[in-house]
Amino acid sequence: MTTHPHEPVTFGQTPLRIEDVLALANRQAPTRLQDDPDYRERIAKGARFLDSLLDKEGVIYGVTTGYGDSCVVAVPLEHVEALPRHLYTFHGCGLGKLLDAQATRAVLAARLQSLCHGVSGVRIELLERLQAFIAHDILPLIPEEGSVGASGDLTPLSYVAATLSGEREVLFKSERRLAADVHRELGWAPLVLRPKEALALMNGTAVMTGLACLAYARADYLLKLATRITALNVVALQGNPEHFDERLFAAKPHPGQMQIAAWIRQDLAIDAPTAPLHRLQDRYSLRCAPHVLGVLADSLNWLRGFIEIELNSANDNPIIDAEEERVLHGGHFYGGHIAFAMDSLKTLVANVADLLDRQLALLVDVRYNHGLPSNLSGASAERAILNHGFKAVQIGTSAWTAEALKNTMPASVFSRSTECHNQDKVSMGTIAARDAIRVLELTEQVAAATLLAANQGVWLRSRAEDARPLPPALAHMHAELAKDFPPVVEDRALEAELRLCLSRIAQQHWRLHA
Repeated sequence: MTTHPHEPVTFGQTPLRIEDVLALANRQAPTRLQDDPDYRERIAKGARFLDSLLDKEGVIYGVTTGYGDSCVVAVPLEHVEALPRHLYTFHGCGLGKLLDAQATRAVLAARLQSLCHGVSGVRIELLERLQAFIAHDILPLIPEEGSVGASGDLTPLSYVAATLSGEREVLFKSERRLAADVHRELGWAPLVLRPKEALALMNGTAVMTGLACLAYARADYLLKLATRITALNVVALQGNPEHFDERLFAAKPHPGQMQIAAWIRQDLAIDAPTAPLHRLQDRYSLRCAPHVLGVLADSLNWLRGFIEIELNSANDNPIIDAEEERVLHGGHFYGGHIAFAMDSLKTLVANVADLLDRQLALLVDVRYNHGLPSNLSGASAERAILNHGFKAVQIGTSAWTAEALKNTMPASVFSRSTECHNQDKVSMGTIAARDAIRVLELTEQVAAATLLAANQGVWLRSRAEDARPLPPALAHMHAELAKDFPPVVEDRALEAELRLCLSRIAQQHWRLHA
């Protein structure tokens, strides 16, 4: 049963935040469409204006012309009604994996919010049906691949247009169904898209923007988790807490960097007595953790700005200005801001993977872990020769980190000239967003492994005769982790526990820094 802890999300003239899209993607919020008379009239006025131009035989791109390079081809009025179906039909060539349910909901939310500006020339009935898809959790089956990010996400969004029209397939009540059958079951007539409506649905940045919202939310939680893991590792490695001193960071006051240091100080209860130091200066993966994580922390604000402006913009073409009775032909479908944001995010996140990978390498190595057993094995002395603890986990973590770093190649610089050189400079924003999601997946795997290893290290320290009590925040985290992840004494296969940890990360299970 779906629960709704989030306030209802209203599509209309009120801007949405990333958190609204995340709530919808996770089925944690009900939706409604703004329905006051003035708003409904604003939407209807755009559709009426388009109809009046058709009556006057006005030339409108994608309405009375062909698409893309075919904009020079006039379409006789008797064929105008057939154009929308042809548009979503010939774009039905997506390949690759299907977007998952969470991502598909985010895409639907991004597309609806863009069309709600009232400058796309669509009917209120289209907005109502798209909102109903979200409310009833009717999810078009959308292949991931096939978009160059300008003229928008044409191919993946064609699956939205087609399913609204009762074609292709959807996921409904956890079953793969024909869209026509779901319409019939709900007593709906499939939409017959009006001139401009298929173009309005497809000619925009909704796929990359929906994915960007999800990527942002994952990165935000990952930042907090990596900070907590670092604090655990300072304890496990008996590091120097003075590396996070407030006066030190006042000398280089990047706000995000200062925040990370403050969180680590809170976790370590830094004013409490500390254990004797093994090194005056810890290795960089501990000492410089605020400097590494701080770059992501300081970047989140401008990343949010790029994503939310795109989310709350009209990004199709042409723009229909019914008030001034003008049709404005432009390129708002170009996803350059999202492309740059996602290329930047994947580099920021991969650096988190690299940081945590280095911390784990210190934990398992007796040359650097200040007295912990080799590979963090909890086996007794007589069984130590047989047990290898976290040895293979560290190897896997190195592999995941390497793949994350490899995937930081920016997609946005790989523009291709497509569609008879009409789309001759494209954003690659959707590929960048998919890359960012993949880098996040890999980095979350690194975080899961390093978290379990850090927890093992803290447990091993707690068994020493001179063990000190953990600071409150870390004691609580250690106790929470102990419920699911018992210490590794004798070797055991850790795949299931790593997957459970990944599930906990996806659910943002642990309450971290505010």
